[in-house]
Amino acid sequence: MPIMRYCILQQETELIFVEMPADYAYQLSALNLRLNKEVDKLTADNVPVLPIAVAECDSLDLLRESDEIVSGLDYINRLEKSFSAVNESSYPLISLLTEIRALQAQLEQWYEEEAEAEAEAEALQ
Repeated sequence: MPIMRYCILQQETELIFVEMPADYAYQLSALNLRLNKEVDKLTADNVPVLPIAVAECDSLDLLRESDEIVSGLDYINRLEKSFSAVNESSYPLISLLTEIRALQAQLEQWYEEEAEAEAEAEALQ
């Protein structure tokens, strides 16, 4: 079973719990901090509102039924979609998209490798 970490993000009064492979959780937090630093430089009308990374942890037990854990790949896919929709002309948005897409590609590869390993383990049983 893979080791996971949880990135806790806050958007206004809402908390977002993102489950990440342990080796990539820091990258999501760092990406979030960088995007928050750069997003104010964007001049487009449809700039996404970003949550702020507030914590990382090794385990997480949600106590409210209304809360849910989002997979890291789902979160980064939504993030990429929201930034690729920005019609920016004054800021080099491609640099931010490149960082998002790099983490997206790493997560896609990680999930594929995990699925293959799981399939191999089941085949051996």
